[in-house]
Amino acid sequence: MKYEFVYDERLGIGLPVLHDAWEALTEAERAELLHEWERVRGRIPDRIMQLEKTIVEKQNRLNTEDDFPTSCRLNTEIAELASCITDLHLWFRADQDVSVKGHY
Repeated sequence: MKYEFVYDERLGIGLPVLHDAWEALTEAERAELLHEWERVRGRIPDRIMQLEKTIVEKQNRLNTEDDFPTSCRLNTEIAELASCITDLHLWFRADQDVSVKGHY
């Protein structure tokens, strides 16, 4: 197989991994890869909404948290979730062809 989609635990989606150069793929393989990427890409907005909901829940907990170490942990978790959202936005906005060729 010249490519595959590997599930990224952090982002919660499958990301394309090329095992050969983009140019080594046939037109049919490129089309298949891009079709699969569009399917994955279409789920990104829902994934972002899930992460945003989790951030709001953690922020609500943080607003009432009196324990400093717990507050620090919640802040760290919120920052990591926000970082995931940023990365998902980048993947969503990347041109299909360029994102597959340029990232790997």
